[in-house]
Amino acid sequence: MKKEDCFYLGKIVSKYSFKGELLAKLDTDEPDLYDNLDAVFLDLRGNLVPFFLETSQLHKSDLLRLKFEDVDNEADADALIKTELYLPLDLLPKLEGNKFYFHEVIGFTIKDTNFGDVGVLQSINDTTAQSLFEIDRNGTEILIPMNDEFIVKVDRENKTIEVNTPEGLIELYIEN
Repeated sequence: MKKEDCFYLGKIVSKYSFKGELLAKLDTDEPDLYDNLDAVFLDLRGNLVPFFLETSQLHKSDLLRLKFEDVDNEADADALIKTELYLPLDLLPKLEGNKFYFHEVIGFTIKDTNFGDVGVLQSINDTTAQSLFEIDRNGTEILIPMNDEFIVKVDRENKTIEVNTPEGLIELYIEN
């Protein structure tokens, strides 16, 4: 399994018991979707390795209590702390309407209601205070804030995202 075929679920943050149980902090708005997992992939030195679970249950609000098969003591559990958890993309719940996962809209065409075709979405930069659409327009990078007020419509069938940006924003990137 490759990382690009998976999504980041969370990270193991601490031991829970002396019997090898661990707590993972989940990176999700809906942690209850991941209660009772059978298996997860752990990122061990850059390789995704499947680990099967004896039990997994929510612990408090955003922590998942995990008991892996064959992890039966503190030393085995210690070795997994700070390890990232991944699941296959097909386990993500489907989103509808204007909600989307970043990975599913890469390659979509961005259209602005005033400007017209802007270009093709290359990536989403979520390292800034506001996430940005990074769009390629014939070799020119155009950045548009991912603001709910700007996103008019996500059309999965036609692979387009319609935006309504402030006048002049797109033109700032295009040389005359």
